[in-house]
Amino acid sequence: MARARTTITGLAMAAALALAGATAAAEPVLAIHGGAGVVREGLSAEDEAAARAALERALRAGHARLAEGAPALEAVTAAITVLEDDPAFNAGRGAVFTHDGHNELDASLMDGRAGRAGAVVGVRRVRNPILLARAVMEHSPHVMLAGEGAEAFAAARGLEIVEPAYFHTPRRWEQLQRALREEAAGAGARPRDGGRSYFGTVGAVALDAGGHLAAGTSTGGMTNKRWGRVGDSPVIGAGTWADARCAVSGTGWGEYYLRAAAAHEICARVRLAGEPVATAAEAVINGEIVRAGGNGGAIALDADGVVAFPFNTEGMYRGWIGADGVPHVAVFAGEDVAAAAR
Repeated sequence: MARARTTITGLAMAAALALAGATAAAEPVLAIHGGAGVVREGLSAEDEAAARAALERALRAGHARLAEGAPALEAVTAAITVLEDDPAFNAGRGAVFTHDGHNELDASLMDGRAGRAGAVVGVRRVRNPILLARAVMEHSPHVMLAGEGAEAFAAARGLEIVEPAYFHTPRRWEQLQRALREEAAGAGARPRDGGRSYFGTVGAVALDAGGHLAAGTSTGGMTNKRWGRVGDSPVIGAGTWADARCAVSGTGWGEYYLRAAAAHEICARVRLAGEPVATAAEAVINGEIVRAGGNGGAIALDADGVVAFPFNTEGMYRGWIGADGVPHVAVFAGEDVAAAAR
């Protein structure tokens, strides 16, 4: 196995893991995120430890699929399913509440090998939206399904349907109540916490032994969102993108990622301009997004096995795992997620 090479990129703390010496067969890599916008204030030691443990479980689940020779798509799906089932993250079981007190879930998935994609928007009763996004991609003629129609399709495909109460967690409910109190006090639609109500997405990108890439993203959206608001997570090209050279999953203030077509823009820089993936991700996440007034982070992976983690918030749940099966996770800025590979 080739020795890993690591670099850290400026403000973003973008860690890049380069698996040198790859020839016909690639060394599998999986990278995940559990959302940018993490802040130390209010995050107990117990909650932080639980989130780190969940990230490790997700990495191991995805790595198990890669170790079996499964395609990147399988690893992405396996890892995100673990994160959707864990209430520590704003996706699946841990989804935030809308203004009206519902949980509305979005997800998307893209196969870089074939250019196929699937997405779902505003589902309330599907336990694992990422599995539904995959079903849309593989078993329908469409790319995106929404609401009740998406749920009917899920039931027809035999996916697990749950009661809405499954997604009700006390911590997320209290977040909504706090947001409603702030709104009533005159904070308006823009949260007072600098945008943290927009964060919490989960995602994964993977490179399999055949050298193929895939990406996926899942979210509960924005606390206190109204009017059926949809962010970037389920939008192919905004929150998720994968092609033959690059795969990206974003996490941040979705309106800005939508306007920038952020995930696609990163990969276009890699594919068309020949930029290193860490440089491209830095330019978009800490350049274009910030200049426009947004913030957040992303994970980006190229076909050479380089993975970058740019973000511009206090923390971002993140991690990667390579062919040796050892998970590496980090939460706050300043932690070198690639240090263990040196």
